[in-house]
Amino acid sequence: MPYTSINGHMFSFLDKHGAMGLRLPEQERNDFLKRYKTKLFVAHGVVLKEYVAVPGKLLKETKRLQRYFKISFAYTKSLKPK
Repeated sequence: MPYTSINGHMFSFLDKHGAMGLRLPEQERNDFLKRYKTKLFVAHGVVLKEYVAVPGKLLKETKRLQRYFKISFAYTKSLKPK
């Protein structure tokens, strides 16, 4: 499972089907869910509360997606290191 992490915390990943999960802070997460009409990411039957499911169409819009990666990185970097 390819993923990105900082300080021991994962902030994005691809599952075995190629779906992307992206960790976002609460406000940006809520905005993302509404804007892209998507849901929280589900992995192995578990809802990952801080991760949004990135729609396939958005994966092709790398400029737009880059903004969310920056938010994700900054948020995850602010967490206490493991």
